[in-house]
Amino acid sequence: MMRQYELVERVKSYDPSADEDALNRAYVFSMQAHGTQLRESGDSYFSHPVEVAGILSDKKLDCDSIVTGLLHDTVEDTVATIEDIHRLFGPDVAKLVDGVTKLSQIELQSDQTKQAENFRKLLLAMSEDIRVLLVKLADRLHNMRTLHHLGKVERRRRIGRETMEIYAPLAERIGIRDWKDELEDLAFVELNLDGRLSIINRLDFLRNRGGDLVSHVMTELGGTLNGSGLEAAISGREKTPYAIWRKMQRKNIGFEQLSDIMAFRVVVGSVEQCYQALGVIHARYRMIPGRFKDFISIPKPNGYESLHSSVIGPENQRIEIQIRTSDMHEVAELGVAAHWSYKQGVQTDGKQYRWLRELLEILDHADAPEEFLEHTKLEMFSDQVFCFSPKGDLQALPSGATPIDFAYAVHTEIGNTCVGAKINGRIAPLRTELNNGDQVEILTSKTQNPSPVWEGFVATGKARACIRRYVRSQQRQEYIILGREIAEKAFRQSGHAFRIKSIKDSLKQFAMTDIDDLFFDVGRGQLSGFDVLSAVFPEMKSDARPSLAPTPSRNGDKVDHAIPIKGLIPGMALHYAGCCHPIPGDRIVGIVVTGKGVTIHTIDCETLENYTDTPERWLDVAWDLETGGIQVGRIRIMITNEPGSLANLTMVIGRNEGNISNLKVIDRSSDFFELLVDIEVTDVKQLNNIIAGLRATPEVNSVDRDHH
Repeated sequence: MMRQYELVERVKSYDPSADEDALNRAYVFSMQAHGTQLRESGDSYFSHPVEVAGILSDKKLDCDSIVTGLLHDTVEDTVATIEDIHRLFGPDVAKLVDGVTKLSQIELQSDQTKQAENFRKLLLAMSEDIRVLLVKLADRLHNMRTLHHLGKVERRRRIGRETMEIYAPLAERIGIRDWKDELEDLAFVELNLDGRLSIINRLDFLRNRGGDLVSHVMTELGGTLNGSGLEAAISGREKTPYAIWRKMQRKNIGFEQLSDIMAFRVVVGSVEQCYQALGVIHARYRMIPGRFKDFISIPKPNGYESLHSSVIGPENQRIEIQIRTSDMHEVAELGVAAHWSYKQGVQTDGKQYRWLRELLEILDHADAPEEFLEHTKLEMFSDQVFCFSPKGDLQALPSGATPIDFAYAVHTEIGNTCVGAKINGRIAPLRTELNNGDQVEILTSKTQNPSPVWEGFVATGKARACIRRYVRSQQRQEYIILGREIAEKAFRQSGHAFRIKSIKDSLKQFAMTDIDDLFFDVGRGQLSGFDVLSAVFPEMKSDARPSLAPTPSRNGDKVDHAIPIKGLIPGMALHYAGCCHPIPGDRIVGIVVTGKGVTIHTIDCETLENYTDTPERWLDVAWDLETGGIQVGRIRIMITNEPGSLANLTMVIGRNEGNISNLKVIDRSSDFFELLVDIEVTDVKQLNNIIAGLRATPEVNSVDRDHH
């Protein structure tokens, strides 16, 4: 354990102006507060905060951070209070200690809610002062170094899993690479010891076969650069076992196919010399295609800058070379800690904290703690692509991101109103995956709202959280509207007046206090309209249930008391059946599906036979005269197998302003093809015009609506 004077001397060595008195008082206060407490290893508990302070001093952090490291467990585990810390060490240290204290006892448990809530606290605390995260990471790092002393294997695995899923990605996000590497490797020991040992054995084999290969490569690289007039400091290292394992898993390749088991760092004096060194290395060694990245021109969100290139280098080895200046190297090694070192009087402009602000935005949009944890893991684990707006603004997005993700990264409102996108000047589908360097222009409309379909292809946690929040909110309103309509209809059919006050008086029977909650359950099929009716009029018996046999609407006409479906958004509380593809003008009926609202079928759909024994599920529904919008109609066509037949078919559909959304060949012979064609139309009249046009086409043998 580090002695008091050793810690003070270490801090004073890089910060001569450090408050020596505060460091001494914090050391003594923590030692006295923890007293005779012991750790699982049998060591004095006080050894833990001292080691945490030592880890923080390795990063040359400011005096307040070191003092916080010494005191971080005193409020949680001893009789000391935040008021004591405030009185003895001042408001800044008290605030930091309080932030770290609130994050104590975080473990990955079967109760995901607890873990997610603690992670929310972590983000909120570190959003006020990033040093809270630095102390917490140092605390976790020392706990991982001593994790082997815990007796229960499952507990070690839980802590290892949490470290891998939360703390290592956070260390990477703030740019402290060595903490991230060590946290991952220590967690790897607990989660997959066999996998780690297999990688270590292969690395040992390479070392034994190649001797001191790292030194040989460094010597040759130095000679090559010095021979071109460049002064460069060169260092080399092997990738960690976990980094090697993860790349093998992600790329589905073998150990021998990895090109960057060894990484070499070249530090030069200026940005110009970085590119000069890159040119010298590429001229001397063969570059591996697709393995060059320029993080100087486009830095990572955490501020990391460097040139990366993989080459067939000295000793005919596949190696990765990183080229940077000394300033870039400091940020690469210390990350955000470089901005809180003793040399900095104030915080930086915060550009590198944008990812933190985005996680807090997800916190605002996620409804459930577990959902928040899911989205934030999604944000932290992803590789990145860099895309530009037409004005040249850069957006860093995860690999697999789409224009929808780009839109939400710009602003939540831009994402909510997105109707289309241009990628490099050309209109592209919203589900298109973006590539590095793409220029993305988002097209918006004030009448647009997020589509439930988007959730299936977005890649960022922010986009997914915003979409889910809107869909849930809108879906609830849809169910409430539909539920009220269903209840009103049940009252009308029984000859009773529909009175809101009477229904409110019966809410206790449903263990509810809000009438909207009741209508919500009716709308999604959890309760029926008759359930509401019988609660208001208990004298009604089940055999008095009104007949709900449908009296379907005729083409374009509304039936009295039929529920209009205008205003209900498809995909929310209302769904159009995929078996019969109803479109405005068709005679229709609604079927209540538990938990899903109402599905609309044509009255002659064969699927309706499945509901003949449950008449309470049937609803009279009618197209509103202003329903509008685009619907899909399906037709079955028999067409002659000859050149030009398909072209003539599509020409007829196009002339009638229909748009083919899907076409499938379901049977073929030497003479005829049978097709199923889905066509986007506005109503049944337009579809009938298309069918009439096709029947007049010589190549078409037969054509009909498909209701199967």
